[in-house]
Amino acid sequence: MTASPTALDISKVLSHALRHAPAEYGLSLDAEGWAPVTEVLAALHRMGPQWESVDEAMLDEVLEAAVKKRHQIREGRIRAVHGHSVPVQQVSDPVQPPAVLFHGTARAAAAAIRESGILPMRRQYVHLADTVEQAREVGRRKDAEPVILAIDTGIAAAQGISFYRSDSGVWLADEIPAPAVRESP
Repeated sequence: MTASPTALDISKVLSHALRHAPAEYGLSLDAEGWAPVTEVLAALHRMGPQWESVDEAMLDEVLEAAVKKRHQIREGRIRAVHGHSVPVQQVSDPVQPPAVLFHGTARAAAAAIRESGILPMRRQYVHLADTVEQAREVGRRKDAEPVILAIDTGIAAAQGISFYRSDSGVWLADEIPAPAVRESP
């Protein structure tokens, strides 16, 4: 008998389905990225018999236990709160960020960023952090010794960049222009 999916398995599949490939799961997201929980559960159940045990209560437990709040369930709907490569509308109004935010990146990408700025690449928004430690943690996904970049949000805002704060606490921007980027000490 095949084991039931772990919380990590469920979180990874939810992220893929709700951030990057809803059509692969037979899902349609609304403008803000929401999908009915019943449709998401049906999609999970189609993945194989081991997924049939996943129900709404289990989704609630997985999302509640997650350290990083990447997903939300509300009023029978579920969504990823950030990290989309499929287009979704930003659900909040722009907010005033701190004077400096941080971005962790691979050493190989740092020179191009200094020249062209930070672009969202395969995602809809650039992700920024409040602290060097948060940026380093994110950057380590790409490089064991990431470069930490400091973002002067005043310079970026003066160039027309808006900042948003996701429900998980991640700062989002369409892009960050090169003049606003410097290497963090």
